[in-house]
Amino acid sequence: MHVETFVWIVTALVTVAVLLFDVVVVGRRPHEPTVRECVRYLVIYCGLAIAFGIGVWAVSGARYGGEFFAGWLTEYSLSVDNLFIFIIIMTKFAVPREFQQTVLLVGIVLALVLRAVFIGVGAAAINEFSWVFYLFGLFLIWTAVNLAREANQDDAQYDEPQLVRYVRKHFTVTDEWHGVKMFARENGKRAMTPMLLVVLALGVTDLFFALDSIPAIYGLTSEPYLVFTANVFALMGLRQLYFLIGGLLERLVFLSYGLAFLLLFIGVKLILHALHENTLPFVNGGHGVHGAPEIPIWLSLLVIIGSLTITAVASLIKVRADEKA
Repeated sequence: MHVETFVWIVTALVTVAVLLFDVVVVGRRPHEPTVRECVRYLVIYCGLAIAFGIGVWAVSGARYGGEFFAGWLTEYSLSVDNLFIFIIIMTKFAVPREFQQTVLLVGIVLALVLRAVFIGVGAAAINEFSWVFYLFGLFLIWTAVNLAREANQDDAQYDEPQLVRYVRKHFTVTDEWHGVKMFARENGKRAMTPMLLVVLALGVTDLFFALDSIPAIYGLTSEPYLVFTANVFALMGLRQLYFLIGGLLERLVFLSYGLAFLLLFIGVKLILHALHENTLPFVNGGHGVHGAPEIPIWLSLLVIIGSLTITAVASLIKVRADEKA
């Protein structure tokens, strides 16, 4: 897939423009968004993502269009799982509801920056070393196993990141909220506010999320442009999704199992791809294993949609059965 430089520039400018619009609006009027507001923006963002995917399909062909949709759906589903952690962080730091939208926006900006860095590093590594696919695949399989094991654990067992604990120990931190300000003066001294601690916690969390999501999407497409745009569209609606279904997330009891299956599937797909591109001398003498099966993108898309649908339906059936019992 050939992407002209000006297309990258336009994409980056549009992304920055959307983020700046949100920053200006949110910064001027911190508030808890209504359901109507959340639905309106979610429809807009999802509509833009679908339109973009159709555009890729029309311009570059069905293969790349399918890769975008598969990547976008995977990143979006991983983002939904990430909302569990966001909710826990907001609860632990007792973030006032009217400030949560601003906190989430800052966290999303940090996530975009971190993922852009990881996308660049990943693309460079893949171009230079095809065996990186082995590492990505094994990492996703390991992550899937851990995610399945921890599915039934109490999510409330959240420990503050080391960075946050270090800041609490070595700097002056106030327990009082000063709007969305990260610094304030108390007793004549400059102090950090809880807002800054929450942003740091979300930033560290975003870093770990990127470690999972970037290898996962590289298992579906090796095109950096599609990787970046899929992440952008997945993160754009995350803030509205938080307020819209925050209370409903607890009903998706099998979400972790569904995502674990997805990561396992993509991990296996990466390893099979690595076998075809193999250059490691101790594997098939350094030659590609052309007899290894390949998973086409259309099958990946079906597996992603099917597993997410089954996960959601099974979760709702389980919750209703428990409620009746």
